[in-house]
Amino acid sequence: VVVFDNFSRGTAENLEDARGDNRVRIVTDDIGDRSALRKAFEGADGVFHFAAMSLLDCYENSRDGFEVNLAGTLNVLEACEQSGVRRIVFSSSASVYGDALEDPMTESHPFNNTTFYGATKIGGEAIVQAFCHRIGLNFIGLRYFNVYGSRQDRNGAYVGVIMKMLDCLEKGEAPTVHGDGLQVYDFVSVSDCASANVAAMKADITDRFYNICTGVGTSIRELAEMLISLTDKKVEIDYQPEELSFVTRRVGDPTIARNDLDFAAATNLADGLRELIEFRGSHRNQPARIR
Repeated sequence: VVVFDNFSRGTAENLEDARGDNRVRIVTDDIGDRSALRKAFEGADGVFHFAAMSLLDCYENSRDGFEVNLAGTLNVLEACEQSGVRRIVFSSSASVYGDALEDPMTESHPFNNTTFYGATKIGGEAIVQAFCHRIGLNFIGLRYFNVYGSRQDRNGAYVGVIMKMLDCLEKGEAPTVHGDGLQVYDFVSVSDCASANVAAMKADITDRFYNICTGVGTSIRELAEMLISLTDKKVEIDYQPEELSFVTRRVGDPTIARNDLDFAAATNLADGLRELIEFRGSHRNQPARIR
């Protein structure tokens, strides 16, 4: 297994267990380096393409988002072709759907996106599909909903809502909710997303895109209440004025992924949050991310 990463997000500590396995090789480089990609892909049967800039990173730095999420994806595909890779699993996003026009959102939900990040994922899907059709490369794309879990970046400029709330609670402060807290999302654990990737790599199916979700919606208010309860803190939610929000409701339909990939999310939100809280408790000195 070859891990190819520039560590612009996350830390080397996250790969501590893998480093001790002689079947794992870690290459610190960037998908903008096409030569390094080709070299890293030599002998690989399949590729999991996770590399991308996040929604808020793309919002602030659209040019970089284009170079990484679109040009970088083409670089990955060309390296697959040149190295004889037989299958690629592309990490897309539920951001392609934008705000819900239908509930729950199936894979046929219209692309109602208004963000640059979502545009790069729509474009990335189209590039993957067209390139793979041309060269005969098998592929599957996975549209993740709101991913959370252990090892999620807690030190970067843009940190997820769950990590922000836990940061407050660990200091004995009330978690902040902007607006009425009735925004509803489908929170899926990173361990389930990993299982989905393995299922997609093993599947005989090609040329499809799948929702990776639980099918269960949770409001931001409910999320805050759950975290207060799990951490046993005697605080009330701190309601603040609304901030910039790209989506107010997004809940996925997991049916097709279950039928085609034999994948179903196994972690309910309460258990996943409990695992995350325990992980944070044992990793309080997590270092700042590598640059």
